[in-house]
Amino acid sequence: MTAKIAYDDVEVGTELPAQTFPVTRAALVQYAGASGDFNPIHWNEKFAREVGLPDVIAHGMFTMAEAIRVVTDWTGDPGAVAEYGVRFIKPVVVPNDDQGATVEVSAKVAAKLDDNTVRVDLVAMSAGQKVLGMSRAVVRLA
Repeated sequence: MTAKIAYDDVEVGTELPAQTFPVTRAALVQYAGASGDFNPIHWNEKFAREVGLPDVIAHGMFTMAEAIRVVTDWTGDPGAVAEYGVRFIKPVVVPNDDQGATVEVSAKVAAKLDDNTVRVDLVAMSAGQKVLGMSRAVVRLA
């Protein structure tokens, strides 16, 4: 696959389509099985509260993976992501109800780099709080 977005068609400040991702307890259990991360803070409310958390929290890597989907959906090619990093600054608290939580992600092109690459800065929010800091990806465009 090749990115569908052309480097010459992108300017600094270009906003990517924002997305909202649901996070449910069921999704966390599925992610635990796929990743092998069965830490009880991600599925056991009693344990999470005993260690000082407000409730079960989403895996950081799950949150990170959901956020980069804004970029991969925009480019049309997950392989276009050359670099990606975040700082985990707040947990995504996932209540045990029919709603769960949501992660709202917005992104924009922050810099045009060499070799048809751009730096995209992402903002991920949940319950009105920023949950990822320094969330940046370097993306190779067509």
